[in-house]
Amino acid sequence: MDLDFSFYSWSLISNFILKGFYFSITLMAISTVGGVIFGTLLALMRLSGKKFLEVPATIYINTMRSVPLVMVILWFYLLVPASFYALFPWGLGDNYRSEISAAITFIAFEAAYFSEIMRAGIQSISRGQVSAGQAMGMTYNQNMRLIILPQAFRNMLPLLLTQTIILFQDTSLVYAIGAYDLLKGFEVAGKNYGRPIEAYLLAAVVYFIICFALSYAVKQLHKKIAIIR
Repeated sequence: MDLDFSFYSWSLISNFILKGFYFSITLMAISTVGGVIFGTLLALMRLSGKKFLEVPATIYINTMRSVPLVMVILWFYLLVPASFYALFPWGLGDNYRSEISAAITFIAFEAAYFSEIMRAGIQSISRGQVSAGQAMGMTYNQNMRLIILPQAFRNMLPLLLTQTIILFQDTSLVYAIGAYDLLKGFEVAGKNYGRPIEAYLLAAVVYFIICFALSYAVKQLHKKIAIIR
């Protein structure tokens, strides 16, 4: 089999790849922010000690972590009624249904993983600091917001960023609902230039370079945090 990469050019990148790359990065950013916020709420529910909060959060987290992401993507895309997307202004729901569905799915799915990271981070804070905050007259919410969560975020930052890298890799699964991500850009370019194998090989190289660079950055950050401790 002869491989020919001569079709690879700036024209290919600008016309096919960049659009998908921007969407993948945007989806990763939105899902990370939304997942961390929702995941933190789930973690607090599990640690609340109140059954009416703990049980639903536990069921949600265990369910999401037990189902393949591609199935969740298809569920949200196929089962959410069209009337929901009609709520978005300026026809965004109709024109960008795949993209909106992907963002909602990733936030809901990744929140289950971020919640476990946050729960571990919260539990890593010594009980002495919790007791000290209570002795100062702080409420539960003040204690969490001012003492526990800031330290938990710092302790769990490498893990949160590692999960974000995994999230970036998972964005390639939105092909199942037709969203135009980075992998889709390479696929379309390969079909248009008649070089699908080379396009997929280039996609693998790009994903490797991005994820390896991000992983190295996280490793260096982890070393700095370890020194601070």
